[in-house]
Amino acid sequence: MPIPERLNPSFGPAHPPVVDLIEDARKRLIVALDMPDAVSALALVGQLEKNCQWFKVGLELFVAAGPAVIEPLVARGHSVFLDLKLHDIPNTVAGAVHSAAALGIKMMTLHAAGGPAMLAAARAALDGVADPPELLAVTVLTSMDQAQVNDVGLGRSPAKQVELLARMGMEAGIHGFVCSPQEVASLRALTGPEGVLVVPGIRPAGTAIDDQKRIATPAEALRLGASYLVVGRPITQAPDPAEAAEAILKEMAEAL
Repeated sequence: MPIPERLNPSFGPAHPPVVDLIEDARKRLIVALDMPDAVSALALVGQLEKNCQWFKVGLELFVAAGPAVIEPLVARGHSVFLDLKLHDIPNTVAGAVHSAAALGIKMMTLHAAGGPAMLAAARAALDGVADPPELLAVTVLTSMDQAQVNDVGLGRSPAKQVELLARMGMEAGIHGFVCSPQEVASLRALTGPEGVLVVPGIRPAGTAIDDQKRIATPAEALRLGASYLVVGRPITQAPDPAEAAEAILKEMAEAL
């Protein structure tokens, strides 16, 4: 399935002007609004919206502020990635997906570990929905390394688990995935150019890795085949978030 035009980054000519490369990078950078309340989140958006198009609303902000926090983002013309990682019985997830689609979001996540029936129900919930969001199946969290994968009894490497879940997702009609930078190349080979690969665990050189385990720089992730990069603390906790975002966009542009 081709990537919808609204989600398909523009690659442009072989040697486009720098300004075009920055614009392309803007279409691929997602800033994680992992903030404790709507006031803080919208204040940060105000600092970043000159250069940033995409914003992620995750569990912390959604639990604190509810669906209402999405409305001003959409009204200001931003693309919203709703990252709730839904994981429940098929009927419950299907209902949540259908409700979320009415919020005007562009992408949303569910855990691939919920199984093929859950993934298929989520996809079917969007049948007939105008301008539906892209469903992204989360494979293995970027905070998990081999030791943690062993601890939950999976009995295989993170890379093997990611591939297994991605294949299962594709069979259920899902064409978007969240994976660490370490699995991007293999998933790109598996999904082909139409796959939407969203990659967290992005850390510019010289920044703290925090609780992330399987990471890469923005340039490395793009060269490996990422469609979008999710960046949180390197921007949101920087002394000057706008300056940090600009630096990441420039690094991304150099890799495009």
